Amino acid sequence: MKIRFKGALRSLFAAATIGLAVAGGTMLPQSVSAQARALPDFADLAEQVGPSVVNIRTMEKVVQRSPMGQPGEEDMFELFRRFGFPMPNIPRQAPRRNAPQPAQPSQQPEEQPKGVASGFILSADGLIMTNAHVVEGADEVLVTLTDKREFKAKIVGVDKRTDVAIVKIEAVALPAVKIGDVSRLRVGEWVMAIGSPFGLENTVTAGIVSAKQRDTGDFLPFIQTDVAINPGNSGGPLINMRGEVVGMNSQIYSRSGGFMGISFAIPIDEAVRVSEQLRANGKVTRGRIGVRIEPVTKEVADSIGLAKAAGAMVVNVEAGSPAAKAGIEPGDIITRFDGKALEKMSDLPRVVGAVKPGSKASVTLLRRGAEREVSVVVAEVESDKVAEATEQPAEKGKASSAGQALGLSVSELTDAQKKELDLRAGVRIDSVADGAARAGLAEGDIILQVANVDVASVKDFDTVLARIDKSKPVLLLYRRGDVTRYAIIRPAAK
Repeated sequence: MKIRFKGALRSLFAAATIGLAVAGGTMLPQSVSAQARALPDFADLAEQVGPSVVNIRTMEKVVQRSPMGQPGEEDMFELFRRFGFPMPNIPRQAPRRNAPQPAQPSQQPEEQPKGVASGFILSADGLIMTNAHVVEGADEVLVTLTDKREFKAKIVGVDKRTDVAIVKIEAVALPAVKIGDVSRLRVGEWVMAIGSPFGLENTVTAGIVSAKQRDTGDFLPFIQTDVAINPGNSGGPLINMRGEVVGMNSQIYSRSGGFMGISFAIPIDEAVRVSEQLRANGKVTRGRIGVRIEPVTKEVADSIGLAKAAGAMVVNVEAGSPAAKAGIEPGDIITRFDGKALEKMSDLPRVVGAVKPGSKASVTLLRRGAEREVSVVVAEVESDKVAEATEQPAEKGKASSAGQALGLSVSELTDAQKKELDLRAGVRIDSVADGAARAGLAEGDIILQVANVDVASVKDFDTVLARIDKSKPVLLLYRRGDVTRYAIIRPAAK
């Protein structure tokens, strides 16, 4: 019995050790060992890419101020603004009346440090990429390599819209980064950042890709990560596990003033495209067609027959713009531009912006439930324009109360109103109640369509309402100021 017990014990011990692997002299289960082997080792990557990352210091010429002038205050507020920190409530001291003035310092400008950031080497002959906000307003840009050599850099070009800048130093045989393929980047993939947070050069941090195509800018879909990014990391590279740059660290989201696990990087393919224009022309040329747009909601998509809420809804067309010349109208839903499908509203300015001005592009749109295709000649972006809403005249024409079931009372547009509003047709809302009020309609709005049918007059309005089932949701296209939108009036719940 004793012998059999020992044999059984040995068998049990042998069975217990099946599936164990020796790792560094310690026995671990195979599953744990496999996980350990799968964990990334960033040491080789840091050694490989580190020499391509530079420290950037900027200087500005300022006139020395009195100690009462709060020196450095502007830099502090800029840091808080750029990185999303809560703005401190610091009272600004006003000079006391009749107080003796301190001796005026020399009015000769002096160079003072402006900021510290990061960048990375694009080419062996000294082209370096960084953020536009890093070099903006700088009188001098100093680049320090990992071998401690320091160079004065020349600003080649800056694009504020994408926050991309290119600077040049006079050097040769520099270690340039490898550019990666952003389309291969996957959510959950390990990535690493190298930069100079708070001036601490060549600091390595790591994390994973949290999201792609994150909408935080007009012209860029950002890469979201949980890599620790802090002031000074701006302009540094985001690196994949193959040692390739897939993004440029640009922004963080923070409510506390510190890193909160949400960082944003500019996709490197977008940054390189911008950099090529900066190198060639010193600026970036973008296309425009002259429309103001809003998202397509699921309710609107269902009402007009779209399979899903996609595309961009035109709410205003600039007079004389390429869109106006092409026949694009407020209320149109643009679903494709230049052959590219628009999944969301923000895709349109990016796709249009990438088209060379003067080029002809096809536009696929949905109007009154039918798909159309028009051709537009893309113009060049000159400056940001903000349209202003106009007050509607109070003058009224012939009235109708046929819309009372919807909570609407409307009247005919006078010739003067049509001229003022640059409209050929429509009816003016005189009062709203019930369903119309719940839909957000207001007095002075101009109804252009009811149930996808053009309304040119009060008679048309009455005719359409007589045909439709008012016990079901009714789709209206209306204009307020210079913006055109859809509204859905729902019957009251019983």
